[in-house]
Amino acid sequence: MRALVVEDEKEMARILATELDAQGFSVDAVPSLSAARTALLLGRYALVLLDRRLADGDGLLLVPGIRSRQPDASIIVLSALGDAGERVAGLDAGADDYLGKPFHVDELRARIRAVMRRPAQSGHLAPVRCGNLCYDAGSRDITVQGQRVVLRRREAALLGALMRRARRVVRRETLIEEVYGFDEEPTSNSLEAHVSRLRSKLQEIEAGVILQPVRGVGYLIDER
Repeated sequence: MRALVVEDEKEMARILATELDAQGFSVDAVPSLSAARTALLLGRYALVLLDRRLADGDGLLLVPGIRSRQPDASIIVLSALGDAGERVAGLDAGADDYLGKPFHVDELRARIRAVMRRPAQSGHLAPVRCGNLCYDAGSRDITVQGQRVVLRRREAALLGALMRRARRVVRRETLIEEVYGFDEEPTSNSLEAHVSRLRSKLQEIEAGVILQPVRGVGYLIDER
């Protein structure tokens, strides 16, 4: 899944992006309201980490637009404006959570886990099963016969994108959007390389699925 970091302090943006990357997100980081609005037009996000004191305005101004365009996105405000009144204002504006700066990274991780467990993120859907694979949209866990499958970030993002659309063809452009950030430059065959490695791992763990190309369109995953 993709996350958007809206933060104008470069070091803080780097820290947040690194943490989200470690949690398996594809991350886009922008420094302003205007850049965030462009990002929200170009991509869909499961999570938005939002600073308030931006050069071109209060980050809370983004919240209504996020809610109207991407209602399933979880929004966590991270701000030095952390007194009770400011937190209430952020939550009333529509944010899912509000964390005052400075904060401990362990607390941020817990807040992210909490908002990503909420029903809006899982779409009220039961886990998706295909062959021996099971994908939980809420936790993003992938298991084979009850055993958790450990994959590299992009491989996990690729498999998640396919499993959410199991037995349907997924366009190549859709997979690229979900696997890579908009500021990343995938090479002409990088997606195919990830597919090839993922296919080999699925065979090794006896996932009971086939990952096959649909010429000129994309890929699909189905039971073997």
